[in-house]
Amino acid sequence: VRHKIPVIAIIGNDASWTQIARDQVHMLGSAVSTELAPTEYHKAVEALGGIGYFIDDENQIDEVLTQAKESAQSGKPTVVNVRIGKTDFRKGSLSM
Repeated sequence: VRHKIPVIAIIGNDASWTQIARDQVHMLGSAVSTELAPTEYHKAVEALGGIGYFIDDENQIDEVLTQAKESAQSGKPTVVNVRIGKTDFRKGSLSM
């Protein structure tokens, strides 16, 4: 916020550490600590002086991304928190 860097962070939020859970369940038989409460990352950035957006409907994507670009161009760090469904990571796959 202080440096007015025009950055946009897009978070695919499934309220889980699914990739970790995949291996953890296989090795330990439990998904403990990998299922998370839904987190309002968009509100966290607002508390720090940035701009936050939340998407929970695919019909919002174009409009919100346009708004996010405008926010970032004004010098406000911007977070787009996108609620996504659970992902089934296949064994041996990596997520980047």
